[in-house]
Amino acid sequence: MAFTEKLLTVPPPIEVAGRHIKRYHVTADPAGIAPDVEKAAYEILPELLPEPDGTPPAAFAVLHRGADTGAYLNVYSWVWDNVLHFRGASAGQPALRCPDVDPTHFVTPDLPWIGCVFELPPILHERDAWVRHLLAPEVPDLAAYLADSLPEGTTGDRA
Repeated sequence: MAFTEKLLTVPPPIEVAGRHIKRYHVTADPAGIAPDVEKAAYEILPELLPEPDGTPPAAFAVLHRGADTGAYLNVYSWVWDNVLHFRGASAGQPALRCPDVDPTHFVTPDLPWIGCVFELPPILHERDAWVRHLLAPEVPDLAAYLADSLPEGTTGDRA
């Protein structure tokens, strides 16, 4: 089986529970992620956010639609000024403790995984953007951070 990168799209940020969420979608389907899967994923998103701690209220989420029945939502929130908090949810993947193969039935299996090779590319970009816009400047600029996303394209081959 040959490895093939997936498509990465970047919908606009949203605000959930007072936190600004940058979004990344990953799929092999050129049509993107089905609206019902996207809606179900973002309905569970508030459960995946940590309590506010004084850190600028920002996060990024990676919604990945697998080639099979699976859908995955990884939410990375900035806490403690420079720490990345992770929570994830899965749907349609019985191997990840999902009760069925419905890609809109998200559950939080509390597994110790932070993402697969298709879901990891935004992490490096977001780390550098956080440093560039919030930690390095004399005056942190949350708006600049929210406007700074990994460009759309594929999940890899970005050299």
